[in-house]
Formats: sequence, structure tokens, C-alpha cells
Amino acid sequence: MKKIKIILYIISTFILLTGCASGGANKPKNDNWKDFENSKKIVIGFDNTFVPMGFQDKSGANIGFDIDLANAVFAEYGINVEWQAINWDLKETELKNGNIDLIWNGYSRTKEREQNVLFTDDYMINEQVIVTKKTSGITKVSELKEKVLGAQNGSSGYDVFNAEPKVLKDFVKGNDATQYESFNEAIIDLENERIEALLIDRVYANYYLKQQNKLSEYNIFSAGFESESFSVGARKADKMLVEKINSAFKKLYQEKKFQDISKKWFGEDVVTKDIKNR
Repeated sequence: MKKIKIILYIISTFILLTGCASGGANKPKNDNWKDFENSKKIVIGFDNTFVPMGFQDKSGANIGFDIDLANAVFAEYGINVEWQAINWDLKETELKNGNIDLIWNGYSRTKEREQNVLFTDDYMINEQVIVTKKTSGITKVSELKEKVLGAQNGSSGYDVFNAEPKVLKDFVKGNDATQYESFNEAIIDLENERIEALLIDRVYANYYLKQQNKLSEYNIFSAGFESESFSVGARKADKMLVEKINSAFKKLYQEKKFQDISKKWFGEDVVTKDIKNR
């Protein structure tokens, strides 16, 4: 019996050590670029409902702007991307624990996140907007007084909502937002009038409503916060990984591949000046 317990302990320990992400999984405090090169694999965490950045289509395939961009970046180094759907509210914890190697899915750079995450160059600008049904008559922030607002757990929109309460939080109903695991759930509740307004990324709102042929049924207006920059988040130790991603951004833009991906999903070149001018 004692021998059996020892064997089971060894097996469980092995599973624990090998059951995480590639390269950086067992060494989250090291620079793991050589491991990624050797294993030819990297694990990226994403919210698989965040259209058009990274999401699952009806067949279950992972598609989106960030999916195409990340695959193109790592193709430059002969590394395959393994996409891992995560709870977006736990993204930094997943990264820190080595369960994923990168956060890449419309991930906004913020001062708070910069304390724990090493960011790549910004590659796209985003804005937090309010979406309301046209039948509600709500067309500006000042009309949200005592209205029920929705937001996604762990989103940069909800973070700034709490960080700058005078903009929205202090006067919406309950001085808080109804929180959702995904924007899809929030959109459904907005459509069914369980909430009266939704704080959301402009890229998501425009793409989703356009795909549903419902853009004309909704108002979209600025939430009043400063614009955001999308970036890729890595562990602080993975400096070479971030350098390699930045170099690939520049190369892909010079070769017009970056622009092709952008036009495929947005119909225009949305790449930031930082990438264009590097």
C-alpha cells in the first residue's frame, strides 16, 4: 500500500508539472524565448466570444483579427500558436501561473496592468462606448442617470468605470454595473431590456451589430473615457518574447501583411502610428 501511494504521488506530481502551457509554464520567472523556439509552440489565452478580435465561429474554429495577427507573427519564427479560451476576469492570474504564455485578445494597456504585465508595442486604438436601443431615447451619457448599466467582468471598460467614478458610476442606478462573463450575454440582456445601456468596446459593438444587421436599431456614443491602446501582455521576465513580437509587427507592416489582416476584419488600416513609424 505504501509503494502504491508513492507511485500515485509521483504520477500526480508529474501531471501537475507538465499540465500547463508550453515553454514558460514551468518557469514563469524566466525569459522563455529559447523554450518557445525549441518546442515550436506557444499558448495564448483569449476570450473566445470577443468579436471581431478573437472568437469561435459556428464550426468551433478560432477566428478573428487577433487570431490572424498572432498566427502571422509566430509564423515568422516557425512557432505554432495554441489558443486557450480563458475566463477573462482571471487572465493575469493565468499568465502569472504559467497556464498561458500571452494575453492577446483586444487587451487594453492600463497603468494598473503595467504593474504586473510586460506589454508589447500598441498595435490598435480602441474606445469605450455606450450602446443603447434607439427605442430607449438614450443618446448621451447625461441621460444615463438612474439607468441600469451592463459591463463585462475584468474588462478595461469596467476597470475605468470604477477608476473614474465621476464619469458614469456615481449616477447610474445602484452606482455600479451589472456584470457579465461575456459581451454576448450582455448584448442579449440589452436586446431584451433587462439592462438599459451597455459599456463596451467600440470594435465589438460595431462588428457585432453589423453582423446581426441591427446597427440601425442601436445608438453608439462615447462613454466619456480616454481612448485605449490594444497591446499584447506577457510575463515581466519574457523580454525577448516581447522584442520578437515587436520586430514581427514591424516586418508584417513593411510587407503589407498587417494591413491585409486589418482590412479583412475592419475594412481599413487600423494599425497605430507606433507600428507604422517604427
